[in-house]
Amino acid sequence: MRGLKVALCVALAACGPRAPEGTVFYASGADLQSISPLVTVHPLARQVQKYVLLTTLVRYDSLLRPAPYLATAWAWSPDRRSLTFTLRRDLRWSDGRPTTSADVAYTLDAARDTVTGYPRVGELACLNRVAASDRWTVRLDWCAPQPALPDVLTDLAILPAHRTGAAFLDRPLGNGPFRFVSHEPGRRWVFEANPDFPAALGGPPAIRRLVIVVVDEATTKLAGLVTGELDFAGILPMHAQVVRRIRGLAVREYPILLTYGIAWNTGRPPFDDVRLRRALTMAIDRRQIVAAYLYGYGTVANGPVPPDDPLAVPVPAIPFDRDHAAALLDSLDWRAGPDGVRRRDGRPLAFTLTTVGTADNMLEQLIQADLGAVGVRVRIRQLEMGAFLAAASSPARDYDALVTGFTGDLDLAYLRGMFDSRRRGGALQYAQYADPAVDRAFDAGDMGAVQRIVARDVPVTFLYHARGLQGVRTRVRNVTLDLRGELVNVARWRLDARAP
Repeated sequence: MRGLKVALCVALAACGPRAPEGTVFYASGADLQSISPLVTVHPLARQVQKYVLLTTLVRYDSLLRPAPYLATAWAWSPDRRSLTFTLRRDLRWSDGRPTTSADVAYTLDAARDTVTGYPRVGELACLNRVAASDRWTVRLDWCAPQPALPDVLTDLAILPAHRTGAAFLDRPLGNGPFRFVSHEPGRRWVFEANPDFPAALGGPPAIRRLVIVVVDEATTKLAGLVTGELDFAGILPMHAQVVRRIRGLAVREYPILLTYGIAWNTGRPPFDDVRLRRALTMAIDRRQIVAAYLYGYGTVANGPVPPDDPLAVPVPAIPFDRDHAAALLDSLDWRAGPDGVRRRDGRPLAFTLTTVGTADNMLEQLIQADLGAVGVRVRIRQLEMGAFLAAASSPARDYDALVTGFTGDLDLAYLRGMFDSRRRGGALQYAQYADPAVDRAFDAGDMGAVQRIVARDVPVTFLYHARGLQGVRTRVRNVTLDLRGELVNVARWRLDARAP
C-alpha cells in the first residue's frame, strides 16, 4: 500500500500544500490526448473540451435533444442547405474578449480542412462555406439538404480565433464554466471555476477547482478512492463490490457508447472469408466473457451499436455454438490433426491477437481458450497504447486481428468512419472492410441497414457493449452520468462537507 500511496502523492501533489477547499479530483487512465478539439479522439479529453473549458454551438439535453448553448437559436433555409446560428452576446474568453462568429468560422474552417486532421472531418465534407454575417450570426452552407442538425456540431468545441496553434496549446483560453490553470504532462490538469460564466447557462460552477489526475493503474485508482485522495475513478468490475462496502464511497453504473470486439484483418487470408469469420465468432462464448470478465456489467454485442443508443436497430445474432463452429471449419477444409490444431494444405489455423497490454489479460485468455477448443491456435501479443495505435493505423496493416474498443456518437455518424470504404479520414478502419452495399446504405442515410449488413458480414466479432463504472465519493453531490459522458454536468456538482 505504501507504493500506491507514493504514486498518488506524485500524481496529486498531495505531499505538498493542501488543495484549496472545493477541489474535486477526477482520475483519468491516461493524460488527455490534447486540449484542442481539432485533433482529439480521446473520449475524456473531448468531454473536458466541451463541458469544462470550452463550449459547443449546441448540446444534447437529458432527453438527447439538441438544445441551445453558445448558439441561442438556429434556423434552416427552406431547402435545408443553409443553417443559420444566432450566438450569445455574453460569453467571453478568459482574456476578456467576447466569443463571436469569427471564432465559430475559424473553428469550422479549420475542422473541415483535411490538412488539420480533425477526426470527424468526413462529416463536414458537404460543408461548402462558413459565413459570418455579423459578430453574432454565422451561416453554414451545405452541398445537399441536411436531414437533421449534424451531430458533429454538438461535439466540436469552438476555439478562439485570436489564439491558435502552439499558443493555444501552451496557454489555453476558454469560455466554458472553468478556466485553465496548469498542466503537468503525464500528471494532471487543473481548472478553476469561471466567475464570469453567464447565469443563463447556469452561472459559475459550484465547485472551485477540478483536477484531472493521470492514474493509469487500476489498483492505484482503487487506493486513491479508499484513502480519499480521489473523488472519481473508473473502476474494474472486479472491484465494484469492494468499493460498495466502503463508507463514503458509491459505485455509479451508467450506459456508455463503447463496444469491444475483435477486428479481423479482412485484407489478408484466411480472414477474407466471411464463413471463417462466422465460425470463429460462433466459437467464442460471449456470455461467459460478460459474466467472468465484466462481472455482469455489460451486454453481449451482436453489432456495432450499443442498445442504449437511441438509433440502434436489431441485427442478426450469431449464437455461441461450438459444434456448429467446428462443422463449419470442417466444411472449409480446416481439419483437426492429431495435436488438435486445424490445418489446411499443411498450414495451421493460427493467428496473432494484438491487444493493448494490461496486467490482467483475462479477456484475451478467454478468447484464446474458446478458439483453442475448436482447434484454432491463438498467440496473444500485448503492446502499449501508442504502439498499438501505430500498428493499427500503419499503411502496412501488419496484423491478423486486434482486440479494441469502438466509441460511438449519438447520431451513429462514427459508423461512416469505421465502415464506409470511401472515407479514410474518420475512425481507424482496423478491419479494412469494404462492401458496396454498405456504401449505398450510407448514401441513402439508412444507418439501420448499415448495422445489419456489418453484423452479417462480421468484419468485427463484436464481443460486448460495455457499461461505465465509476467509484465516486459521496461528498460529491448532484452528479449525472449518462450517454453524454461523465462530465456532462460538472458545472453543477456540489460538495457536501458533512459527507465522509
